[in-house]
Amino acid sequence: MAKQEVTYDSIIREINSKQFAPVYYLMGDESYYIDKLSDYFAEHVLAEEERGFNQMVLYGQDTDMGTIVASAKRYPMMAERQLVIVKEAQNLRNMDELVYYLQKPQPTTVLVFCHKYGTLDRRKKVAAEIDKVGRIFESKKLKDAMLPTFVSNYVKAKGTAIDVKAASMMVECIGADLNRMASELDKLLIAKPKNDDPITPELVEQCVGISKDYNLFELRAALAVKDVVKANTIAQCMEDNKKTFPMQMVLPTLFGFYSNLMMAYYAPDKSDNGVAAYLDLRSPWMAKEYQTAMRYYSARKVMYIISDIRRYDALSKGYGANATDKGLLRELIYHILH
Repeated sequence: MAKQEVTYDSIIREINSKQFAPVYYLMGDESYYIDKLSDYFAEHVLAEEERGFNQMVLYGQDTDMGTIVASAKRYPMMAERQLVIVKEAQNLRNMDELVYYLQKPQPTTVLVFCHKYGTLDRRKKVAAEIDKVGRIFESKKLKDAMLPTFVSNYVKAKGTAIDVKAASMMVECIGADLNRMASELDKLLIAKPKNDDPITPELVEQCVGISKDYNLFELRAALAVKDVVKANTIAQCMEDNKKTFPMQMVLPTLFGFYSNLMMAYYAPDKSDNGVAAYLDLRSPWMAKEYQTAMRYYSARKVMYIISDIRRYDALSKGYGANATDKGLLRELIYHILH
């Protein structure tokens, strides 16, 4: 029988039910879930009065495996178990020394490793031993298509909702940095009026500093219907605010939109549901923009646009004679619209 996948939710369930594995190895490129689980262990494994003697936090930069193993082998004092959390585990040396402990782990110890911005080599014996007796959780970066769901679920867990456009504005501006996203959403939740209304684009503009009129979401919408005036106005605003809208943030958004648009032409079913399913979009609502754009652009034109975006990406990185960032976005917008 295949071993069940270890997920954020499955570990939370184990903590809540007090059914602990002797060791947890939390690793991956997305630090947000590693931090959340580490905090959850610290808050829920032991009662507050038990933590003084039975909860220990070590740091990989300042400790070694011998100290960690010795700490894990201790017996709890006046409690059912003890908790040992090792942060910055990516800085640990001699991980293989953990193998001997894993062959007979202390049943009254919950040992948690937090390994950020990388992963443990699963080919090593220590990884196999952890997998036998404990849990290995890999926290992967969320794909762009999953970010609106993260935003919606985050605010839903706090007892409210967020407008679809407001969520898109947050995603377009902040991207996949979940720690920053959570921080900015917390600001919105504090500022939101105490009513049942969702978080609005106006509140996002007011609290986060993202203009509801001049952002990547609105640029994409203007380009979809070939609104020349609005698209150029937004492009000018972005060029005047390059710290907020660097080319290397704008171009991937445009590339993603037109790449999806090219794929949409090949969708067997051109309905909202059909296009959404073919492009793996979160909801049929998101397919409407592509259906609209297909009325304004031919597939041949989209091919040229994708080529132009790649060319301007190279120019923005300094390739080409006398290449500078100045005016590049407006030039690209001109080529897209004409």
